[in-house]
Amino acid sequence: MGHPRRRGHPHAHPRGGHTACPRRGALPAVAALLLLFLAVSLLSVAISAPRLADRHHGGLGASSRRSLRHPPVRTFSSGSPSPSHRLYSSIRSLINRPGGEMEGSEGCQARARSQCKDSILRSGWTARDGLWGSQLASNFYGCSNASRKFLDSSIATQSDRYLIIVTSGGLNQQRTGIVDAVVAARILNATLVVPKLDQTSFWKDSSNFSEIFDIDWFISFLAKDVKIIKEPPEKGGKAVRPYKMRVPRKCTPQCYLKRVLPALLKKHVIRMTKYDYRLSNKLDTDLQKLRCRVNYHALRFTDPIQKLGEKLIQRMREKSRYFIALHLRFESDMLAFSGCYYGGGEKERRDLGAIRKRWKTLHTSNPEKGRRQGRCPLTPEEVGLLLRALGYGSDVHIYAASGEIYGGEATLAPLKALFPNFHTKESLASKDELTPFLTHSSRMAAIDFIVCDGSDAFVTNNNGNMAKILAGRRRYFSHRRTIRPNAKQLYPLFMNRGNMSWEKFSSQMRILQKGFMGDPLEVMPGRGEFHANPAACICGKTDQNSVVKSIPVSNRQETIDSTGIRKAIGEPAYPIYTDEEADGSDSEEDPTGEGEEMITEDDLNAREEMITEDDPAAKGETVDTEADDESLSKQEDSELEEILSD
Repeated sequence: MGHPRRRGHPHAHPRGGHTACPRRGALPAVAALLLLFLAVSLLSVAISAPRLADRHHGGLGASSRRSLRHPPVRTFSSGSPSPSHRLYSSIRSLINRPGGEMEGSEGCQARARSQCKDSILRSGWTARDGLWGSQLASNFYGCSNASRKFLDSSIATQSDRYLIIVTSGGLNQQRTGIVDAVVAARILNATLVVPKLDQTSFWKDSSNFSEIFDIDWFISFLAKDVKIIKEPPEKGGKAVRPYKMRVPRKCTPQCYLKRVLPALLKKHVIRMTKYDYRLSNKLDTDLQKLRCRVNYHALRFTDPIQKLGEKLIQRMREKSRYFIALHLRFESDMLAFSGCYYGGGEKERRDLGAIRKRWKTLHTSNPEKGRRQGRCPLTPEEVGLLLRALGYGSDVHIYAASGEIYGGEATLAPLKALFPNFHTKESLASKDELTPFLTHSSRMAAIDFIVCDGSDAFVTNNNGNMAKILAGRRRYFSHRRTIRPNAKQLYPLFMNRGNMSWEKFSSQMRILQKGFMGDPLEVMPGRGEFHANPAACICGKTDQNSVVKSIPVSNRQETIDSTGIRKAIGEPAYPIYTDEEADGSDSEEDPTGEGEEMITEDDLNAREEMITEDDPAAKGETVDTEADDESLSKQEDSELEEILSD
């Protein structure tokens, strides 16, 4: 009788042909070990996953870590505008609850690749249009050199003609005046005295030109274009008393020659006040390029301002490889003057109504109309929703350039909930660093300007001067990502967001924002203000075919040549205006002066009242001796314009 078999042991086999079998009781333990090993492996993969927000040109979107941990929410809870400056319950629920990360383009990660591709194609946003820049930008460059026919200032300037300019408004409105002053001096073949900055407007900044801009660089850089001197000319040891006058808005070169030149020939020194937007938007190419040389090269901030601005950029870079700069105009004065209503109920009406009473010309009979027409600034929350819908993740860092926001932290809370990494110059700089600038609004604005210009993506909630100038500057320097809200089309989308899923909301947002992202050729040449679209100063690379072929059909502009055949614009990318076209009016004010008689010597003698800078009468803007086309408008209207425009 053989030995009894022992339970659980394999049969003995001389050839070893049988495999060992585990005990039945060990099966659950082995399965548990396998599951544990699998869980550890998955966890290590999740931890090592890169941050999507740090990818360069990362396609459509950058997601946050939360979206990697939780599935995206498909619905976006509703709400008409909430009472004044509270978190919408929809945002609270999306941000705070598990799985509450809103889905932008990052939702593609959770779906099949083919479905993701179809969604992007429907959205109107192609994969080549990254959040931090467009691949098309490499096909274009800023070009502002003068042509050979543009005479040197040593030849063009007449020795007995001097032009003094007094700018108007805040920093950026004054910047437009400085740029146009240089061009006006060139048109008149006059020597330009360094422009005087507005120290009496709403902004109440006592800074002079040399305290904001590098005056020596300004003079030397433009030496071949226009002769510029620091002080007015003297005669017999005393400053020559200038003749004071104004020109209408959007005055053409022909207008300057008819209105200003006769007075300049007789008086030799002309002082023009309230100088903002006093030059036509359309000029011949050489004059437009001169505008670009002034705006993008000659106007350089002083070293203290420039150094602090660059420090803040460096500190933002230390926090994140890429960052967004947001120009946020949402101060109480701004909202009051805009006449818009943001759903804040009786408190908002009472607060802003008290401010409006100071200006009799403000009309608020239909405050919703402004929003429907896209003339109102976006709220901080709407800006946050715009950026998230475009694909920017919650881990993106934002630098906000703004004044005191109406409603304070309560108004900013929805934006900060969407983008917790929220910074300002006050949070980045020490008190000692900011102290020299605190009492000067223009210098503080200059610091914000530098940081916004140095950002990877710039977004604005308004269409003021800073937004326009930075949009043009960023086009000139490599078409850097610049997001301008398509406010008129976005208004109904924001109002209806409670009736759609987040996926649909973000898809619609990308469709509506196509053409408002700072891509090359998204704006027709000659359209809009030149400061925002400096078309004459942007050139395509020499290989015309490669440039045009690389532009998607939706971005191409078309022209019709003399044969009537449509063709895409290649190089040169923009039209050259003839003198006749440049002299055409682009204003309703008869800026050519055709409807008026030529200024005669008798007219000048009749109006002759010399005013010096030291004359007490010169301190008021009501002492103009030259009739102004806008004399019927009240002084309060110009102040409103200064506040709204910058």
